[in-house]
Amino acid sequence: MTSPSREQIRRWRGYLADERAEAAVYRDLATRRTGADREILLELAEAERRHEQHWLDLLGPEGDRPTRVGLRTRVLGLLARRFGSVFVLALLQRAEAGSPYEEDRDATSRMAADERIHEEVVRSLAMRGRARISGTFRAAVFGANDGLVSNLALVLGVGAAGAGNGLVLATGVAGLLAGALSMGAGEYVSVSSQRELLEASRPSPESGRALTRIDLDANEVALVFRARGMDEDEAAAQAALVLGERERERPTLPSLDVDVEAVGTPIGVAASSFGFFATGALVPIVPYLLGLSGGIAVAVACVLVGIALIGTGAVVGLLSGASMVKRAGRQLAIGFGAAAVTYALGLAFNAAGI
Repeated sequence: MTSPSREQIRRWRGYLADERAEAAVYRDLATRRTGADREILLELAEAERRHEQHWLDLLGPEGDRPTRVGLRTRVLGLLARRFGSVFVLALLQRAEAGSPYEEDRDATSRMAADERIHEEVVRSLAMRGRARISGTFRAAVFGANDGLVSNLALVLGVGAAGAGNGLVLATGVAGLLAGALSMGAGEYVSVSSQRELLEASRPSPESGRALTRIDLDANEVALVFRARGMDEDEAAAQAALVLGERERERPTLPSLDVDVEAVGTPIGVAASSFGFFATGALVPIVPYLLGLSGGIAVAVACVLVGIALIGTGAVVGLLSGASMVKRAGRQLAIGFGAAAVTYALGLAFNAAGI
């Protein structure tokens, strides 16, 4: 057997450090969970330990030398110890998906398969957290993005039309308050209505109680399932299953896949939308609050909004499992595209003397 090259040793030691650190992240997350989630995370840590042993076996004495953990893994560990949130699981999902073992001949095919399975396990764990925050998160992203883009467009359009700094600032503040109030009220009504619609899809408790008195030979329970889209045989089987449990004290009809909580609460979503819109809308007027004017104020506003748009796009990409760079670029292009149109209209009005 030939001795490993310096490049191989360097690469193996990097893998070893990452496996150790990722196992520690899973253990840190497990300390913040209970029940099945805790057991799953500990099993993932054990799998990473097996991978660690593979690299130790290949390295031999070289494995005793200290190895430097990558920045990504160090950040993961820090976040897991401080927060233990869905953000960490989303980062872990991306880390598992980006495993190099498929292309590395020094890693076994089982290790490469493990990493793919780990990605799906972490995706499933993160999915629960994503579902819990989906309603509020949607309102937050929408509110922040709308505040950034609409107020930047408003400020640039008014400024390009020849308005003075005082009028630009007053317009920006008015846009912030009007937009935040409108967004908050709109989200409250929207989410309240959506929850009411979803609640209307839940089976009535009275229908469940009627199951204890129903005629087993002639009944319409199967029609409930046929109305939900099942074929006749499948509906009959489901009806028989429900009726077979009617000896329970309070039998119920199974509901459709309706998760009202995933929508969010009206007050929570409204507050999130209001707060994030106001925060986003504040960014474009910061230069004017600091006393800047003219082209300098416009340039500073655009830079600040651009940074904020990139940040919101990156967070969306992180939590959705998509490319953070592409989502950030999309947010930036859409935001600046809308602002550019309004700025051009302002210039046109100014040139026409309106």
